[in-house]
Amino acid sequence: MKQQGLVMVFALLVLMSLTVLGVASVSSSLMQNKMAVSMEKQSLAFDAAEAAIAGVVFESEDEVLLSDADKVDPLSEARQGNIVDLANDDLTCFNDDDWTNRAVTAANGLQTNTEHTAEGLYDDNPEITSWSRTAFVEERACLGSSNVIGGSNISCHVFVIKGCGQLEGSKFAVANTLSASVFAPASQ
Repeated sequence: MKQQGLVMVFALLVLMSLTVLGVASVSSSLMQNKMAVSMEKQSLAFDAAEAAIAGVVFESEDEVLLSDADKVDPLSEARQGNIVDLANDDLTCFNDDDWTNRAVTAANGLQTNTEHTAEGLYDDNPEITSWSRTAFVEERACLGSSNVIGGSNISCHVFVIKGCGQLEGSKFAVANTLSASVFAPASQ
């Protein structure tokens, strides 16, 4: 009789151990699933931020847009605004004060001769907002280009382009930044 009770206690201990292992593996797989979903969302938002940067570059190279007196490309518009002091100014995606804004939408994509300033979604499944912020940083001598350009009346205009992407319901935006230098006539 004492042996049957010992077998029952041993069986209960094995069953309890298997239950703990099962709960731990289910908990681990749920955590891994949450991490994978979070990484996928972050990747989608980053793609939207990259598209926003590409939109600024696309507009800034659009010959039709550059030659239209009624429209302004994002770098020219940023050049007309305030100079951004990188040491003191906040380069957040949510600063509306000192930035030139552009949007990328799923409906229209990027079209020539168009200023992409309308609000819209980069994608609607899931809903992802994509926008860019462009700011003028400084005008400086172009390094290594004096022999190529041949004169002091050309300088490099330096811009910061920040692409931002945000999924619906997210409290944060994923961002990437590009620094661009453009040859232009010196202002002095």
